[in-house]
Amino acid sequence: MKRRTIDDLTDWLEAPQRRPLVLRGARQVGKTWLARELARRSNLDLVEVNFEREPAIASLFESNDPKRIVAELELHFGRRLPSRSTLLFLDEIQATGEVLGKLRWFFEELPELAVVAAGSLLEFTLSDHAFSMPVGRVTFRQIEPLSFAEYLEANSETLLLERLESWNAEGTLPSAAHERAIEWFDRYAMVGGMPAVVAADIAGRSAKELRALQGDLLATYRADFAKYSGRLDREVLDRVLTAVAGSLGNKFVYSKSDVGLTGQRAKRGIELLAASQLVTLIHHSAANGVPLGAEAKDTSRKAALLDVGLVHPLLGTPAVGSFPKWTTLVPELKARLSEQLTAQQLHWIGSGHQSAELFYWRRERGRAGEIDHVLQSHGRVIPLELKAGTSGSMKSLHQFMFDKKLPFAIRVDRNPPSLTTVEVKTTQGEPVSYRLLSLPTYLLWNLESILGELFN
Repeated sequence: MKRRTIDDLTDWLEAPQRRPLVLRGARQVGKTWLARELARRSNLDLVEVNFEREPAIASLFESNDPKRIVAELELHFGRRLPSRSTLLFLDEIQATGEVLGKLRWFFEELPELAVVAAGSLLEFTLSDHAFSMPVGRVTFRQIEPLSFAEYLEANSETLLLERLESWNAEGTLPSAAHERAIEWFDRYAMVGGMPAVVAADIAGRSAKELRALQGDLLATYRADFAKYSGRLDREVLDRVLTAVAGSLGNKFVYSKSDVGLTGQRAKRGIELLAASQLVTLIHHSAANGVPLGAEAKDTSRKAALLDVGLVHPLLGTPAVGSFPKWTTLVPELKARLSEQLTAQQLHWIGSGHQSAELFYWRRERGRAGEIDHVLQSHGRVIPLELKAGTSGSMKSLHQFMFDKKLPFAIRVDRNPPSLTTVEVKTTQGEPVSYRLLSLPTYLLWNLESILGELFN
């Protein structure tokens, strides 16, 4: 299975001023596989240390002298570890926070040794330890579940992917390519991007088996709630997680998220789940200009999960003989899945050095009005209107474009991609004109490239 991140990791490995690399991300997104694949591709001797599986090995890292640490590791593994032909992989580093702080010494005193660390719940580790992070002496990469593009690559749909990648806003996409992309994206909407589930799908496992595997992954995350001990009860976290799945696309109202759950506990729960990267928060922004985060309100949030594959066991999407067709799903479920898939693909765009922040807009007083997502791209504020099908009114978008005096917007639905000029009147009778880029959700992973060609 190919991950596009591997090319970025190869560039890191070959950089002249290489710093130790920390792979961040939730559990089960492929961090360990990426480190192993990087060593294999680069013909490096992989030395793998897992601090959760073998906690006693942390004692070998007590020194601040990296050469002494390597000497201790050589004795432990019973072999020489030449610095220029070895990749030292420190897995589950969150279990030993002090070692994370020692990475600076590898950068300063043993830069020829490639060091990769990986961990989940890193934010908890950093908040629980008194050590200082080696700022400027380590670099980070954010690892997410497979994007739709990676899913196509994993399924050997190379020609279709090439056609989708070559599409630009000034061109047209053949109907055959659109229909095939919709068919594959509907499959992706049921399978998700978790590497273990994708691998099982490629191996020909049944829909029922895939759904069971998604449930097993969800159970693994729930088991991790024990590691939040001292912060919040496992039961509260479980109930908040279920509430997030049930509120996809809507404002997450703490006091109404679960009967019997106080607003303060729900707020704390969703923040902990966001810190674990199991949940992505979508903040409200007034969207009057860039940066959008300057006008964000933490009291008004929406939320999405790490992967659509985790939504299905929470919502009970059926999968008996086969996955249900998109057209047979109830409208409410289609709306929730559309929101999850959109948020997931937008979040993936920001994977790399750090995740993308997501924002939405809602009129706070007067008549109702909401924009599903507001993007910050190429120095612009760009609203994104989401539709679960091929049709639907855009009254809120028209009014938003008039009020904010913006020239460009995006509509995401199941129609073929296109670029048009919209000239209408708002519900208040004001004339408004703007360019509208219509994109099917299956192209969102390539949004930055599409916008780059359009604006440059």
